[in-house]
Amino acid sequence: MKTNAAILWEFGGDWSVEEIDLDPPQEGEVLVSWEATGLCHSDEHIRTGDLPTPLPIIGGHEGAGTVLEVGPGVRDLAPGDRVVASFLPACGRCRFCSTGHQNLCDLGAFIMGGTQLDHTYRRRARGQNIGAMALVGTFSEYGTVPEASIVKIDDDLPLSRACLLGCGVTTGWGSAVNTADVAPGDTVVVIGLGGIGSGAVQGARLAGAEKIVVVEPVATKRELAFLFGATHFVASMPEATALVADLTRGVMADSAILTVGLLEGSMVEEAANIVRKGGAVVMTALGRLDDAALTLNMAMFTLFQKRLLGSLYGEANPRADIPRLLSLYRDGKLLLDETVTHEYTLAEVNQGYADMRAGRNIRGVVLLEH
Repeated sequence: MKTNAAILWEFGGDWSVEEIDLDPPQEGEVLVSWEATGLCHSDEHIRTGDLPTPLPIIGGHEGAGTVLEVGPGVRDLAPGDRVVASFLPACGRCRFCSTGHQNLCDLGAFIMGGTQLDHTYRRRARGQNIGAMALVGTFSEYGTVPEASIVKIDDDLPLSRACLLGCGVTTGWGSAVNTADVAPGDTVVVIGLGGIGSGAVQGARLAGAEKIVVVEPVATKRELAFLFGATHFVASMPEATALVADLTRGVMADSAILTVGLLEGSMVEEAANIVRKGGAVVMTALGRLDDAALTLNMAMFTLFQKRLLGSLYGEANPRADIPRLLSLYRDGKLLLDETVTHEYTLAEVNQGYADMRAGRNIRGVVLLEH
């Protein structure tokens, strides 16, 4: 079939919206009509080359839509099902899935290669094969994707908001709830208020944190920070460190969660300096793959027993946590509508990323027209 999609042909270039050929679903795959997709920073990392992946590739990994067709061997999905794409697949059988760590599923090794799980392609344009970001490539009106990457949701939930659970919100929420293990009464510092940071603030609030300090240089995000659950808002780490020392009488924060756009080594030591003895620094933001310049006082880490933790997808189990978070949204406890600051058409995808780079967006969402 023919469909329109946003393709990246070269690092540093713009997304090119053009017609592609899409194959029908093969073994273990489904055809989805995407209705909405989030504009996540990970796709921007691909565009800039910070996250190298084979090109050309169709971007997008936060999609929500309706299943149109299922291929052989598909067990749990049927035409008409409303679904969310999980940017990390879950096979349910590997060591990590079977021990409750679906975010570490062995199939995750496939998400940056561009091919499907059988190492072949389903998309073509300009006479050549086109890859799909994270196996799903949701910057497209339609997509042929693995069943392992799809989570069924209830029919009453708006797809234009449910799509955000495919990566950003779930990653932020889980960074606080799962990785930082925020407990009632904690003091939590969230560094960067974008799509993931807003989820981390809400996760900390839902986990019962008493003080939530947001560090964000874009002043226009202040009001939203408080709406999501922040108790304090500052523009820099020096300000945050002084504030946390005052709020905790010198004990310092229980955890600091790094959710900036691009992680740099010096930021880790700043985060380490703001947490208490035994406190946790959670690295959720991505740095460049070739950047190994971490700055850290190793003696301090030993003597104060601090912890440095990586967090992939917020340690979430998407098949359980996406429906769980959507239930919280339905009850008004997880704010998704307020997270979306702008909506775009597929043709406006480059404007959406320009707005994100300029700090005008918490979350941008593309509404796909067919």
